[in-house]
Amino acid sequence: MEETVDSGRRTVLLLGGTGRTGGRVLRQLLDRGVAVRAVVRSAERLPDGVAGAAGLAVKEADLLSLSDEEFVEVVDGCDAVVSCLGHTLSAKGIFGRPHDLVAQAARRVCVAATALHPERPVRFVLMSSVSVNRSGRADTRRGRLERAWVWLLRGLIPPARDNQRAADFLLEAVGVDGRDVEWTAVRPDSLKEGDVSPYDVHEGLVDSLFRPGQTQMANVADFMCELVTDDRLWERWRGKLPVIVDKGGAR
Repeated sequence: MEETVDSGRRTVLLLGGTGRTGGRVLRQLLDRGVAVRAVVRSAERLPDGVAGAAGLAVKEADLLSLSDEEFVEVVDGCDAVVSCLGHTLSAKGIFGRPHDLVAQAARRVCVAATALHPERPVRFVLMSSVSVNRSGRADTRRGRLERAWVWLLRGLIPPARDNQRAADFLLEAVGVDGRDVEWTAVRPDSLKEGDVSPYDVHEGLVDSLFRPGQTQMANVADFMCELVTDDRLWERWRGKLPVIVDKGGAR
């Protein structure tokens, strides 16, 4: 994976860059002049027109098959890591292995950052879900019935359990004042197609699980890109699980 990066230019490692939201993150980062390292299983699945783009370095690999040393090498020199990894909406994607892709990737990012001991903490932006709860019942919008339903989903649907475990790892094992890595877990509601549009970001849940709001994938990508490029915004949301919904989507 070869790349030439201008002095002072931000470099972001992107995981899941061939997905629907990840592809939008990739385009938006490149449009902002950010250097991107993308680890993908197949470069053929990258968004149209980005292959060979200036500032883009692509490594074709199964993320979980990389050795610890190889993964540290991929993270080395990156100012931030953005993970848009998830499970495809198919029987194999939902119930097939690996069941813990998101949580494993989160752990590997944090372990690699700790091994590198960078001068400034690596920013880790995780795409999560509104099915994920903050610890200590901090999401007061979710009542007893919804909590029971989410608990059932985690028992039956591996991706729901995976997303919660990734968030729990960041909250409990990494904490909010990490020396080598800082994090934010972005929680969109029902994902929709469309271009970037006005959106709101909230500390906690704003819609019912049974009456969900909606979030444009392009808006999720925009917010995640802002987090890795805007220092003031990062300070506002680091160590938190912000909920992003389209403008007017909160009820």
